[in-house]
Amino acid sequence: MQTVTLTAAQALVAFLRQQYMVIDGEEQPIFAGVFAIFGHGNVAGMGEALNHVRKEFPTYRAHNEQGMAHAAIAFAKANQRRRMMMCTTSIGPGATNMVTAAALAHANRLPVLLVVGDIFANRKPDPVLQQIENFGDPSISANDCFRPVSRYFDRISRPEQMINSLPVVMQTLLDPVNCGPATLAFPQDVQAEAFDFPTSLFAKKVHRIRQPQAETYELEQALEVLKNARKPLIIAGGGVLYSGAAEVLSAFAKARHIPVAETQAGKGCLTWSHECAVGGIGVTGSEAANQLAAEADVVLAIGTRLQDFTTASRTLLESADKTLIQLNIGSFDAAKHNALPLVGDAKATLTQLNEQLSTWRAGSTWIAQAQALNAQWQAKYQALTANNSQGLPSDAQVLGAVKRASQPTDVVVCAAGGLPGELHKLWRAEGPGTYHVEYGFSCMGYEIAGGLGVKMASPERDVIVVVGDGSYMMMNSELATSVMLKQKLIVVLLDNRGFGCIHRLQNGTGNAAFNNLLEDCAGDHHAMQIDFAMHARSMGADAEKVSNLDELESAITKAKKAPKSTLIVIDTDPLISTDNGSWWDVAVPQVSHRSEVNAAYEAYVKQQSKQPY
Repeated sequence: MQTVTLTAAQALVAFLRQQYMVIDGEEQPIFAGVFAIFGHGNVAGMGEALNHVRKEFPTYRAHNEQGMAHAAIAFAKANQRRRMMMCTTSIGPGATNMVTAAALAHANRLPVLLVVGDIFANRKPDPVLQQIENFGDPSISANDCFRPVSRYFDRISRPEQMINSLPVVMQTLLDPVNCGPATLAFPQDVQAEAFDFPTSLFAKKVHRIRQPQAETYELEQALEVLKNARKPLIIAGGGVLYSGAAEVLSAFAKARHIPVAETQAGKGCLTWSHECAVGGIGVTGSEAANQLAAEADVVLAIGTRLQDFTTASRTLLESADKTLIQLNIGSFDAAKHNALPLVGDAKATLTQLNEQLSTWRAGSTWIAQAQALNAQWQAKYQALTANNSQGLPSDAQVLGAVKRASQPTDVVVCAAGGLPGELHKLWRAEGPGTYHVEYGFSCMGYEIAGGLGVKMASPERDVIVVVGDGSYMMMNSELATSVMLKQKLIVVLLDNRGFGCIHRLQNGTGNAAFNNLLEDCAGDHHAMQIDFAMHARSMGADAEKVSNLDELESAITKAKKAPKSTLIVIDTDPLISTDNGSWWDVAVPQVSHRSEVNAAYEAYVKQQSKQPY
């Protein structure tokens, strides 16, 4: 057997460089590079290994470990899980800073390889700097925090363990069912240890994503239900995009006269103007989609885990007169909500359905009703997003201005607060790849870092990040990284002077305004006069504050011509949001000294009665 002597870190890098994927008929490297923040736990081992291949396998330095992992995750999502990045950190806080990002990737089923420095495997210098000592188990380190938020976790205590672990890492990252973060806890002494690795480990490997068809008996059950449907509705989730099924879905819905609603992850499967498109579904969905969901007798959910925002906390899709079919590649998701499971790849199984439905299609009156309801919603969109603000603009009006100033190829990026809800309801997505909202974990601080990852994945597109002041304050450091890497972002910062979304939720549950808007917090809120434009300029970006929607549109037009990242700030009204009549289960106290809370609890109990249990 032929061997080559490498350190464990060198072997890891050599292996990753030989992993390829067929994309659009061409072989491309799966790993586009690595984000790294070095410390004593990885600078000597991983740093040396990465330095030797920096031209072929680029290393990017970020400013925050969580931020760089968010960027890597966004890169993978923008590449529909076919390309990805590695992130490496030192031990201690450098590693645990990425736990939040790991949880985000886990919740969203997105691939990222996290290589985190660990304490010495030989334990000679224990306790080392940043080591968390467990008095009852010396094998535990801070990195064990990654176990519940990783799809695969391994602590490499000997170099030769890489031979078995690395293929499993790839299987996890590329598995359409088990996709998610893979974490390698990598002791700093092991990184530097050499071993005679078999050269076969570093042979070029071309991967393909499995796209299994559904089992015959499940397909027959689904076909029988669909052929008897009078008012069918499709809910398109992120699995449609990851499977590459958007075009198949478009043709299927058009041929079968079935309206299509979209989850946050699935938004953009169809263009907003598609004849079957009815917008977002659920708590943050359109009135058209939610009314159709209430009336539908069959719901075909494709590639979605049907979380509570999609189902309006189980009040929208579960009823005795409605059959739910879950087409999902994961049996775990396909069985949710008492659904009829249809386990298979979205593209392959939709093709099966289309072939065997023959000439069947839903009644023309149903699709006509869907188009009429959607037209009403589009008219409401025009009113809500119009440039007619008398005071501070609403989020919806700002998004309307951003849309008017953008191009169909642009990508909008967002994550947390009230903005994802307004985007899901109101943003007119122009097709796959134009809408990037992280709402599986709804992580404040993802926005700018995620925008960086999207831009790295799609350098030919303008990436427009919309972010609230609360999320910007949580994490903004990767704006500087975007300047350093020459990855231009257009960041529109909506300043409502606090956490406006949670303030509205607080009021909606009968609670008094408290600790959300700056004016309701302890301390001197008048001292919180943050000059966001000046702050962005200090990080190397262009920036300006605008006072109205006309100036915002002009600023975006100017930013699109600029060579580097631009931040545009606009003050907004924290009290206004778009109501669609849906309900979200947020527990209200059963007893309170406030009459408003007691009244809210009575209303809460009435809404709970609509849930199946």
